[in-house]
Amino acid sequence: MSHEKYDRLIEVAKALDTIPTAVAHPCDVSSLSAALDAARLGLIRPILVGPRAKIEAAAKECGQDLTGFDIVDAPHSHAAAAKAVELVQAGQAEALMKGSLHTDELMAAVVRKDTGLRTARRISHCFVMDVPGHDDALIISDAAVNISPTLEEKVDIVQNAIDLAHALRQPEVRVAILSAMETVNPKVPSTVEAAALCKMADRGQITGGILDGPLALDNAIDMAAAGIKKIVSPVAGRANVLIVPNLEAGNMLAKSLSFLAQADSAGIVLGAKVPIILTSRADSVTARLASCAVAVMVAHARRESAAKAIQ
Repeated sequence: MSHEKYDRLIEVAKALDTIPTAVAHPCDVSSLSAALDAARLGLIRPILVGPRAKIEAAAKECGQDLTGFDIVDAPHSHAAAAKAVELVQAGQAEALMKGSLHTDELMAAVVRKDTGLRTARRISHCFVMDVPGHDDALIISDAAVNISPTLEEKVDIVQNAIDLAHALRQPEVRVAILSAMETVNPKVPSTVEAAALCKMADRGQITGGILDGPLALDNAIDMAAAGIKKIVSPVAGRANVLIVPNLEAGNMLAKSLSFLAQADSAGIVLGAKVPIILTSRADSVTARLASCAVAVMVAHARRESAAKAIQ
């Protein structure tokens, strides 16, 4: 199946400088192959962090040659996560990539107060989904990190997603704050929060995107549905960023698109000092490469932002 949106994304990222990336515990075929494939495509320069013997065994199993790749020995997955974060803190890596360890192991090292990678921004996850038959890639947040985010936390979730869209060079960022309906209903808290987020954007508390909400999914992404409901908005029917009310809704939306619409989903965690690549064994090769491409473009956007701040 063709995924032309991911193909375009990967081509853009390939034209940029490779990003040094600490890969935490790449000790199975799936995670190691993802990192090495991205390296050979010119996206990342992986630093493989974990038990050397297990990494070499995984390479042998999948027929990969580790010549020329840096390996940092760490005795187990917890140590690998801590060491990968340490490499970022030391300025030796500009991205972090999950290997064959549990996501919570990696994120525990990321959010540690003393040695982690926290910033003033709330950490959140974005799926960048390539949905067959849909013109634009869809950014969906948050479907993997924040379970039941507060309004204050949603401000950061929205801002992270907008910043990602800009890093991916979206010419216009149109953000739909999703709920079950398109009217504000005090009995449905997500509709009230959606309205508050839109007003916060009007007042400059959220920047860089056009917000509308509450919107139901159909009138967020389908012009005909928006027309039937007589919603006049630059976002309705044309959203390229979808903000869900909670993790359960986001998870079900993303998996529905994956398994019912054959969409691919690239995953990235934002709000930390560097982009964090989260891949799954169930991901296609294209989706894994797209996740790396997304991280490369985010890292380059941060380089540009830092350069402007110095000027």
